[in-house]
Amino acid sequence: MIQLIERAKGFTERVALVSNGTSYTYGQLLDSAQHVAAHLLNGKADLEEARITFLVPPSFEYTAIQWGIWMAGGIAVPLCVLHPLPSIEYVLRDTQAKMVIAHPDYMDFLSPLEKENGVSIVALTPVLENRSAELPDIRTEQRAMILYTSGTTSKPKGVVTTHANIQAQITTLVNAWEWQQDDYILNILPLHHVHGIINVMSCALWSGACCEFLPKFEAESVWNSIKSGRLTLFMAVPTIYYKLIAFWDDASETAQEEMSEAASKLRLMVSGSAALPVPVLEKWRKITGQTLLERYGMTEIGMGLSNSYRGERRPGHIGLPLPGVEMRLVNSDDKTAGENEAGEFQIKGPSVFKEYWQKPEATEKAFTKDGWFITGDIGMLNNGSYKILGRDSVDIIKSGGYKISALEIEDVLRKHPMVRDCAVVGLPDEEWGEVVSACLIPKDEAIDTKKVSEWLKEQLPRYKIPRNYIVRNTLPRNVLGKVTKNELKKMF
Repeated sequence: MIQLIERAKGFTERVALVSNGTSYTYGQLLDSAQHVAAHLLNGKADLEEARITFLVPPSFEYTAIQWGIWMAGGIAVPLCVLHPLPSIEYVLRDTQAKMVIAHPDYMDFLSPLEKENGVSIVALTPVLENRSAELPDIRTEQRAMILYTSGTTSKPKGVVTTHANIQAQITTLVNAWEWQQDDYILNILPLHHVHGIINVMSCALWSGACCEFLPKFEAESVWNSIKSGRLTLFMAVPTIYYKLIAFWDDASETAQEEMSEAASKLRLMVSGSAALPVPVLEKWRKITGQTLLERYGMTEIGMGLSNSYRGERRPGHIGLPLPGVEMRLVNSDDKTAGENEAGEFQIKGPSVFKEYWQKPEATEKAFTKDGWFITGDIGMLNNGSYKILGRDSVDIIKSGGYKISALEIEDVLRKHPMVRDCAVVGLPDEEWGEVVSACLIPKDEAIDTKKVSEWLKEQLPRYKIPRNYIVRNTLPRNVLGKVTKNELKKMF
């Protein structure tokens, strides 16, 4: 039994989704999902974990397809609407999917794959048409979804979660963030990623709440939604908050007051998927009165740690393990890291994924012998709350015997009056192993990097001062706004 879908039967008259200006009830969602399941089964008793890929923008139709795949016993593999064809082809080949359900806007885009890979491109509209079938019994341990890692450090891997994993990921957040039936959230996040699928859409639908889709981000549209008074929660990535602040900065004083007052009334605003620069948190708090709740998660674990919903939210920190999540911080000697000592986050619990799709060696390497998932993220316990120092492979720079956090240097650089944004990486060096190197995005005029270095010497130890600089207008980012640091390294 899929508990998420079973629960929806108790909310049939309530509005579940608002999509393209139309409201849909839970009853309509259940009916459409059953039609999808019947079409997919097409006379079979059970899809038996067949991988069904779909390229559909965030919408009512997206949700009906996802739920229909689950009801028929399939594995849902959502594709990213912003990815180029080779990235989509990679997922199709990796999952050996035989079918892509496609929104009309993407039929022509996908057509080359039908010829080259023998994949069936199925139009969305007929799949949603009224059709009935007897549906199989779904077990909680069945594979339910494959999401692909962002591939910032290696080729993307397919992360397999079961229905039980997904249920644990949802219930952990519903309890920690006190979701209620009367909640209303705007979903502006891509739906090929755990943030948009689990934290926003599925938590809302588990609770009998309403999720409204905004398929394309526009700062003005988001501010209009906030001003409408219908939102109770809002979740986004740091770059979204940065753009909302920029829009606020450019508005008239009257408009600023209106936006600030409306935002102050939401009960919760969350930032995640990338490190939130402290200046962005502080500016958002100044203009809205809201202290953004930061949390820590991964495709493989859902959410692992979170700042408190009701208690203190400390800037630059990710809080404590969520209920039901076991966590340990392990130092380089494989021992528990002490207070203010760097260590690697390792996670256990029902929300942790089942496997990397058809990669048994990678799956085995991802876990310790006693079953802890090795996140690759480095952090420390600081005054009773955890903070992220960076990803071991890209954010921890090993230079001259020191382990240096790129995120720490970035936080300091952003305080420089002439730096709008920045990213720090380690570049290979024969003498030092790696040298600290920074890409700076100027606020309005040329930056004198020598003066930046002199300024940094008053803020940081000398071994943390960048030895190389480049100045650019933008940073390379993936669709979630994360800086792709391996791409950045190529720019030096």
